[in-house]
Amino acid sequence: MSFSKLLSLLLLVNFIFIYQSHSSPDNNVTKAQSHIKPKKVHLSLYYESLCPYCRSFIVSQLVKVFNTDLLNIINLRLVPWGNAQYVKPNKTIICQHGEDECYLNTIHACAISIWPDPRKHFNFIYCIENQGLPIKDNQHSEGMEAVWKACSARSGMDQKLIKDCYDSGYGRKLLLQYATETDHLYPKHLYVPWVTVNNQPLYDKYEDFITYVCNAYKDKDLVRACLSNSLKVTEEKFSRSPVCYVEIRSQIQQRLHCCSGGT
Repeated sequence: MSFSKLLSLLLLVNFIFIYQSHSSPDNNVTKAQSHIKPKKVHLSLYYESLCPYCRSFIVSQLVKVFNTDLLNIINLRLVPWGNAQYVKPNKTIICQHGEDECYLNTIHACAISIWPDPRKHFNFIYCIENQGLPIKDNQHSEGMEAVWKACSARSGMDQKLIKDCYDSGYGRKLLLQYATETDHLYPKHLYVPWVTVNNQPLYDKYEDFITYVCNAYKDKDLVRACLSNSLKVTEEKFSRSPVCYVEIRSQIQQRLHCCSGGT
């Protein structure tokens, strides 16, 4: 083959390659897009440590996130403030179930900050909430400290880090940040547990959070927890789940003389 014919052939092949590349501009984009995962669903729990309904929800319902593949599609946030009140004149934190609750809320906040991986801090919080802790209004009992220390040992978490967080006052600072976040919820929270999916409250349907999470996720066919869950929500299906309602300000003020908040 002569040089001129070889050159013509090479030019033809190059032209065909360029033409095919430009005639199908979406091929590579489509292929790339097929590997883009849908955005994770934001699941948040606003709660307080000694509300029996919060405890029940954490222990019997929210734990399902970790017993299935649901954690692969959600960003889970725990916000331990609940129905507490911050009284500005004397900078006092008043918790709905007394000083023990303020204390444990702060311990929870410290654990979340020290171990931001939800698998770690949830395991610790689950252990505490699973103890069936007695509610003793207006006092901070030594039993609460024994409970969280036992749970930290069981979870392999350094007790000193949590204690330093609490004793230094940093835990209180974290708690007040959660207070600001909770107070600025829209719509405002009416009770706890207050569960939101992509910032939308589930109200008294919070126990069926998996259905709402799966409906919010764009590729639910890839999640076993969603495939095995009924994704249709009907009013007839649900009864009202129990809650701890927000106390009115006057009720909180009545306890100022005997409660310091413990934090």
